[in-house]
Amino acid sequence: MSDTSGSEDIEDDLLLIVEDDAAFARALKRSFERRGDYRVLHASSIEEAKEILKTESPERAVVDLKLGVQSGLNVVQLLHEHDPEMLIVVLTGFASIVTAVEAIKLGACNYLVKPSNTDDIDAAFTRNTGDVDAPVAGRPTSIKTLEWERIHEVLTETNFNVSETARRLGMHRRTLARKLAKRGVS
Repeated sequence: MSDTSGSEDIEDDLLLIVEDDAAFARALKRSFERRGDYRVLHASSIEEAKEILKTESPERAVVDLKLGVQSGLNVVQLLHEHDPEMLIVVLTGFASIVTAVEAIKLGACNYLVKPSNTDDIDAAFTRNTGDVDAPVAGRPTSIKTLEWERIHEVLTETNFNVSETARRLGMHRRTLARKLAKRGVS
């Protein structure tokens, strides 16, 4: 695509959104397209992302951490292997230290907690340096936070299989389901 404002020709960046929530993906796609800097493609699963990569090479990607029963970390790995220069931002509604670290190790350039808007995501693509002035937590982590991080760690290990996660945690499946529902994870 050409820039019609009279400046030099600029091709829009190709952005791939990998998100299984169709309404959220549609809103995010429209919002990025309105900016005029992006041509946006959408995949709702790792399989759809693989199909897109057969014919397209996105410069940027937004990947949801939980894609139904699949882990978005697999998508991050796939995208990074396809193009190590691709800028990948992981979005999640249930962040944990474990998944943040793994996402970065697998090739993501940033990790954001939902709700995040296009401004947040766009800034995350370009923010590739650390902040030495970031506040260091002044209080210890709560038991609830530690519990949630452990649950999420095991969820990730089991590819979001709730029954297997409950078994590994020594917890009744219904108890785990209630905890996930309270966090908005279903």
